[in-house]
Amino acid sequence: MYNRLAMVLLQSGLVEQEDVNRIAGEWGPGETALGEALVLGGQVTEELITEFLAEIYGIDPVYLNETGLGKDRAELLNEGFARENLVVPIKVEDNALFAAMADPSNLYVIDEIKFATGKEVVIFASAPSAVRRALDDVYGQIDALVSVDETIDDYDEDDDFIEKVDSLDVYEEEEDFDMGDELSDESDAPVVKFIDGMIAKAVRQEVSDIHIEPFERFLRIRFRLDGVCTEIFRINPKMQNQITSRLKIMSGMNIAERRRTQDGRIKAKVDGRIIDFRVNSVPVINGEKIVLRILDRGNLQLDLRDLGFSDDCLKTFLAGVNSPFGIVLVSGPTGSGKTTSLYSALSSLNTPAVNIHTAEDPVEYNIDGLVQTQIDFAMGYDFAAALKAILRQDPNIIMVGEIRDFETASIAIKAALTGQLVFSTIHTNDAPGTINRLIDIGIKPFLVSSAIRTIMAQRLVKTICKKCSQPFTWSNEELIEVGIDPAEMAGIETRKGVGCSKCNGSGSKGRSGIYEVMMMDREIKQAVINRATAIELRLLAVSNGMRTLRMDAISKFKDGFITLEEVGRITADDEENIKIAAMNYKLEKQINSIAP
Repeated sequence: MYNRLAMVLLQSGLVEQEDVNRIAGEWGPGETALGEALVLGGQVTEELITEFLAEIYGIDPVYLNETGLGKDRAELLNEGFARENLVVPIKVEDNALFAAMADPSNLYVIDEIKFATGKEVVIFASAPSAVRRALDDVYGQIDALVSVDETIDDYDEDDDFIEKVDSLDVYEEEEDFDMGDELSDESDAPVVKFIDGMIAKAVRQEVSDIHIEPFERFLRIRFRLDGVCTEIFRINPKMQNQITSRLKIMSGMNIAERRRTQDGRIKAKVDGRIIDFRVNSVPVINGEKIVLRILDRGNLQLDLRDLGFSDDCLKTFLAGVNSPFGIVLVSGPTGSGKTTSLYSALSSLNTPAVNIHTAEDPVEYNIDGLVQTQIDFAMGYDFAAALKAILRQDPNIIMVGEIRDFETASIAIKAALTGQLVFSTIHTNDAPGTINRLIDIGIKPFLVSSAIRTIMAQRLVKTICKKCSQPFTWSNEELIEVGIDPAEMAGIETRKGVGCSKCNGSGSKGRSGIYEVMMMDREIKQAVINRATAIELRLLAVSNGMRTLRMDAISKFKDGFITLEEVGRITADDEENIKIAAMNYKLEKQINSIAP
């Protein structure tokens, strides 16, 4: 099903169906991507895209190349919000803010502008490429990074560029290099300045990952902040080989190898802080995609109390962590903070009196006092092999990065039953489901019952920005939609971020964990031996005091730390709770309607 802009362009004969399909595959679906790709490819003019959008949405067009927009407009709208949603402020008249949008159908953005500014909003249609250019006029180019595009003609040949890079200082793995000055004069090479600036900007914004993605007509760079990817800018695809080569040299990769995935590391100094970067390159259709994971030891929370634990969850988890032997498992999807929780637990036990070994893939943070081993699957050194080797090193505490097969699980359980305390992660949806997962891969129920001490499931949720947090009342319908009985919220003040400069207009800043900690008490151990289902184990654990992920999320919602959207996003599959809440609400309305 084509979007409205695509239908209009196809009917006019300006583009072919193959063009629309190709752009959707390369740039993604949507009118914004289509309009921008067609203008960049020279198939359609900006003015025509502007006119079509205005006609589709029944609003007036604005031709931004003919409209003088100065930097005085910057104070009208938050820059991060404006860039993310491709909306540029034009002027304010009386109590109305006039703005140009690349996607006039996005009513959510319009409502957010109204809420943040307290003004009525008058929207004009404009081509996406024109809005991007106008945003640079209003807010300035992003740290002058895009200006590298202007010098790309100096490096037409890949070989010439590689020679220039080779003539620069190539930093050894153990040597720190300073990125404190984004536009330092250490080198005149514009690509070096570009990469230094990009990395420094990401670190300062507390970004977790940088994605450099090649497409046929552009090179896209995205930052992942608080779990969400945001496109920062698009640049000329001719820069792809230069940027890839520079990053490979910095991370110790083979710049000549482009057909296999590679891993590397970078150590850099930004604003006086040592930052580690884990770098991975993967061959894709239009070249190589490179992802940099930013590992800032300064942001690593090693105190369990700072990770968002409720008092009862923390008490239960610490009981398992402080066990003399046994297995402590942490479950959750990729990016849910499992490794941070394990590092925090190990740090609480890290004293000269104990011998702690880890086997990780990869080693994300180097922590003094821990003997850390890097897994190398290519050399046959997997988790099982590493665990066997560690057991010959006289360990008291072992951390194995992941239990994913019978051999690793079997060795871990044997270690736990012979006196070691073992920490690991496992990919399951919740704590009770972990029991069935271990039995499914071949571990006998009585061994699971004997070896496991504690299982914790966790997720990360976006927290409300403290600077712009304000009281907010959710409608009964919204509460029911995520399975909360409105009567349960009586007298409770909930909050929501309205957007500010600190959170780039998003209303959220930072992330916190929600947790589900199941202690293997006597009843649950017997239920495991009796091969109880995951649902039966969950009911038993809750009756014994376990707080589920959903219960923890709702508690943080009531306390004003997260929004209702986050509760729904994390526990959206809890259909039974939704049905119960809806039924209770309808019953209450019926009772109230017949009450005298």
